[in-house]
Amino acid sequence: MKDPLKSGGNEVPKETVLGFNRNIFFAGLTSFLTDTSSKMVYSVMPMFLLSLGASKTTLSVIEGIAESTAALVKTVSGFRSDKTGRNKPLMFAGYALTALVTPLYAWAASPIQVLYLRFIERFGKGIRTAPRDSLIAGSAKKGSLGRSFGFHKAMDNAGAIVGPLLAFLILRNFPADFKMIFLVSAIPAFLGIITILVFIKDARKKKESLYLKFRFRDFPKKYYLFLGIVFLFTLGNSTDALLIVKSNEVGVKLAYIPLVYLVFNTVSVFFSIPLGTLSDRIGREKILIFGYLVYAVVYFGFGYTTQVGVIVILFALYGLYSSSTDSIQKALVSECLDKNKQGTGLGIYNAILGLTLLPASIIAGVMYDRIDSSLPFYFGACTALLSALLMLIFYRSNNK
Repeated sequence: MKDPLKSGGNEVPKETVLGFNRNIFFAGLTSFLTDTSSKMVYSVMPMFLLSLGASKTTLSVIEGIAESTAALVKTVSGFRSDKTGRNKPLMFAGYALTALVTPLYAWAASPIQVLYLRFIERFGKGIRTAPRDSLIAGSAKKGSLGRSFGFHKAMDNAGAIVGPLLAFLILRNFPADFKMIFLVSAIPAFLGIITILVFIKDARKKKESLYLKFRFRDFPKKYYLFLGIVFLFTLGNSTDALLIVKSNEVGVKLAYIPLVYLVFNTVSVFFSIPLGTLSDRIGREKILIFGYLVYAVVYFGFGYTTQVGVIVILFALYGLYSSSTDSIQKALVSECLDKNKQGTGLGIYNAILGLTLLPASIIAGVMYDRIDSSLPFYFGACTALLSALLMLIFYRSNNK
C-alpha cells in the first residue's frame, strides 16, 4: 500500500515492516550494516593507532577532531534537509562517503594518515546523521517516538555486536592482522548504501511548511536548556577509545578486546526498545536521570578497578547507560520542536555532542597521559552526577 499518511505537514509512507514504519525499519537496517562495518574498525582502532606509535593523547585528539568535524557538518545538513524537505539524498551521500573510506585504513602507515581518513569518514557521518534522525522523527506515529528511536538504537547496536565479533574471529585466525579487518569491513558498509537506494522513501514535507531561514528565536527555551545539560554531560564523556585502552592495561588481551566491547553493545540492544517505550509512558527526563547516574557509576568503576572481571561488568552497565540516553535524548529534542524544524534542531544537538567531544577528549587524554590514568574517569563521573541533578531540576520546572 503506497498511499501517504499525512502528519504534521509530512507525507509519510505508511507501509510497515515488523510493526515499524518502513522508513524507520530500513533506516535501522542501514545503521545495522554500517555499524557492523564501523565497529569492526573502531573496536581495534585504539590498538592499531598505538601500533603506529600514537600516544593516548594523540589517540584522543584524533577522535576529538574527527567527531568535531562531523558535528559542524550535522548542523548544515540538518538545516538543508528542513529547507528542501528531503532526507534521502543526504543520507545516501553520507553513508556512501563512509563506505568508500573504510577499506583505506588498510594502507594507513602513520597516525596522521589515520587522522585524514577519520576526518573524511566522520564528514560522511555528519552529512547523514541529522537527516536520518529527522526521517525517523517524521515517520514515527504519535506516541511512539521513543520506541522508534529505541528501535533504531537497537539496530545500530546490533551491528556493534556483529562488528566486534567479526573482528575477534579475524584476530583469532590472523593475529594482529588489522588490514584484513579493514578490508572485510567494507562489505556491510556497501550493503547499507544499497538498502537506502532500494527501500527508503523520503518523508516529504509540504512546500508551505519548509523551514527556509534559520533564526535562533525560532527554537524554544526548553530546547536550549536541555542542550546546556547535554554540553555539561558530554564534557566528561570522552572517546570510548580510552575505555578500550584502560581495559587492555588492566589485563584484557588484545584478541578479546572486541568481545568486551560486544558485551556493552549486547546489553544496549536488549534494553533500547523497552527503555524507549517506557520513556513514551513515563517521560524522557526520568530515563535520562537514570542513565546519567548509571554512567557515573561506570566511570567511577573504570577509575578505581584493577580487575578484568569488574571491567566486563562495567561494560555491561555501560550498555545500560547507552540504551537509556542516546535515543532518549534525540526523542526529547524532537518533542521540543515543530516538525519542520526537527532536522535543524537535531543537527544542532548532534553538533553540540561532537564539538564538545574535542575538548572532552583532549582533557581526558592529557589527564590519562600526564597526571593519572584514573583521573579522566573520575572527572566523567562528576560531570554525570551534576548533569543528573540539573536534569531533575529541568524535569520539575517543566512540570510546574
